[in-house]
Amino acid sequence: MTTPAAEGDDALRRMKRVALGLLCAAAALYAFATVLHDRHPAFGYLAAFAEAAMVGAIADWFAVVALFRHPLGLPIPHTAIIPSNKDRIGAKLAGFICNNFLSTAQVLAKLREFDPAGRMAEWLARPASGERLGEWGVAATRYGLSAFDDARVRDFIGKAAAAGLEKIDLSQLMGQTLGALTAGGRHQALLDGVLEQLAGVLDGEEVQAHITEAIAREIKTLRFVGLDQVAARLATRKIVAAVAHTIAELAAEPEHPMRRRFDHFVDDFIVRLRHDPEFHARGERIRAELIAHPALGDYLHGLWGELLAWLHEDLGRDDSTIRRRIASMAAALGQRLSGDEAIRRWINEQIEAAAPLAIERYREDIRRYIVERVAQWNTEEMTAELERNIGRDLQFIRVNGTLVGGLVGLVIHAATQLLRA
Repeated sequence: MTTPAAEGDDALRRMKRVALGLLCAAAALYAFATVLHDRHPAFGYLAAFAEAAMVGAIADWFAVVALFRHPLGLPIPHTAIIPSNKDRIGAKLAGFICNNFLSTAQVLAKLREFDPAGRMAEWLARPASGERLGEWGVAATRYGLSAFDDARVRDFIGKAAAAGLEKIDLSQLMGQTLGALTAGGRHQALLDGVLEQLAGVLDGEEVQAHITEAIAREIKTLRFVGLDQVAARLATRKIVAAVAHTIAELAAEPEHPMRRRFDHFVDDFIVRLRHDPEFHARGERIRAELIAHPALGDYLHGLWGELLAWLHEDLGRDDSTIRRRIASMAAALGQRLSGDEAIRRWINEQIEAAAPLAIERYREDIRRYIVERVAQWNTEEMTAELERNIGRDLQFIRVNGTLVGGLVGLVIHAATQLLRA
């Protein structure tokens, strides 16, 4: 089986033989016509045609060969043009491509015509695209698992977790977390939820029965007269009513004293977590115990192993949850994008807004890459490749030069004879 390079070499050799054959034919015709010149005037015309054809053939041979190498190996000036100007050709080629194909206006016009968001929505909405994305996701995950399922990685994760834990100030972190959670009075909503749950629990018959029994056990003196259960039920109703009343007051009054007390408690606790040396020391002790305890490393290793095992199992199934999830997410995203023209327009606007900076940056990168790549080419290999690809067409210059030169010589000879007559 022949390669494209071999086919190109064969075609080039054939055309070289054709051009050389025409030169030889012109030389033979010139010799023949010169010998018989005195026998008939027509041989003068043949000799003029052949002589001019040889001149044209040799001149064009010189011109074609001079593009790629020194003719006959002689270092004649302005020959071997391509090898001598390889770097300059690379720079000019890079400039031509970047200026004529990668200008900002041209790329932006093509982007608008392309409609990236619409194309993406159309592609994602196809079931086959979702399946393909699922397969890519599974393949990428499998590769990641094979790379991360290694004792060195597990050891590194354990050490990284321990090192990260060493840098954490637990009391400060908890203070910041609570501060974020309570900002804007969020903790009051939490208090409302807790009180509602408490009211619901106390309203249950089973809880009230437990309270009644506990109170009855404490009222031992009334047991002998049979009033312990009656008094306990009465006390339970009083307790539930009091709690319900208090909860109702708290819910109705944002400035209730108990709410303010709760605010002060939370604020004071956050301040102590952040600044109290006792809390800081307690957090340091807890952190040191966690790091020193071997259970932390065992837990992390076990957790990592369980995660990898689950992923391996899921990825090995034909109905992989990960694959189906990726496919369904892709389809849903495609449908949402297809039905929302505003978001598609927004995506296209963002791409067009970001494109100029990327174009300017990467156009210069492309220009430098082309220049550097051409500079790295082996001169002989580049010359051979160029000649292989365009040399066949250049041989037609030799053929045409032979024929056109002969015709011009014939016309000049005829005009000369007319002037002499």
